[in-house]
Amino acid sequence: MTYAPQRPLDVPPYQLQSLVSGFTDTLSRAAGHPVTVRCAQAIGHQIHFYTLPALDMVPLNLIKPIRNVVAFAVDELHMKRPPQYANDIPVPVEPIEFCVVKRSAIALYSLRERLFFQKEIPLPSGAVHARRTGKYLCVADRENYNVIDLLQASLVPLLPISQAMDSTVAVKPSITVISENEFLILSWTGASTIGVFITGEGDPVRGTLEWPSHPEAVSLDYPYVTTLLPNGTVEIHSVESQAIVQVISAPPEGPSPLSEDRKALIACMNGFFIPSTQRTEKLRPTSVRLLRGRGAPRPETSAKRDEDADNIPDIPAL
Repeated sequence: MTYAPQRPLDVPPYQLQSLVSGFTDTLSRAAGHPVTVRCAQAIGHQIHFYTLPALDMVPLNLIKPIRNVVAFAVDELHMKRPPQYANDIPVPVEPIEFCVVKRSAIALYSLRERLFFQKEIPLPSGAVHARRTGKYLCVADRENYNVIDLLQASLVPLLPISQAMDSTVAVKPSITVISENEFLILSWTGASTIGVFITGEGDPVRGTLEWPSHPEAVSLDYPYVTTLLPNGTVEIHSVESQAIVQVISAPPEGPSPLSEDRKALIACMNGFFIPSTQRTEKLRPTSVRLLRGRGAPRPETSAKRDEDADNIPDIPAL
């Protein structure tokens, strides 16, 4: 269920979490002050900062946009911290740290009430994709994966994104943070895709995962990794055993509303938070109309049965 407030003051006490790649919701709290929520969005090679939920731009005298951005990665350890509820005793929190990948360097920033520049690390090969956990940053350039120790400013080469010599398959890099010192990276071999677990030092751990084609999306809900394949199939692997624990078949082919409905996988850390003490009337049941697939023409003898089946009542759902 979603609720879109029409006025800035008409907002229930939601706790927002990072849901979309490229967006980061950041919480900054100071003792004795209410929670301040900011989000950052990369648009036109710039990172702009906004307040939530009103989406007003933070005044430029407080935080200026960051320019010449190729990619950026928030420290996922921060996003995995347990949320603090409104009635909790306010406690100081560590600043939110993130990396900005530019054309030939990595800029490190820290965000609290203001934005602080920490340092810049040269990266001659550049990068188009990045994920950060703690002091480690895993990046992918046009051809290879690398892992960087941000404290030591050292780089360890890993795997190529594609190991196929003459591949017509469009392979995009995929990096998933598994833990404080572990990443999952995907590499296309020409016949299948393998997933390799790598530590922040660049050492392989566990076993490997394998898919018949290169996944379109990867989502972690430990101890499971869920992947969406190009044909719409969803495969779920165990991180600990590397075995397939479930396969959800691709939607049926043909002119059906369900034939092309799997576009991406979205992870929601700490779940969704909904009002519990205010505006509970917003949790009223909502009617949801069920959809029927429209396939080939049906025999006339079954027309009456199909007509009855089309009269599906509205089913209340939250």
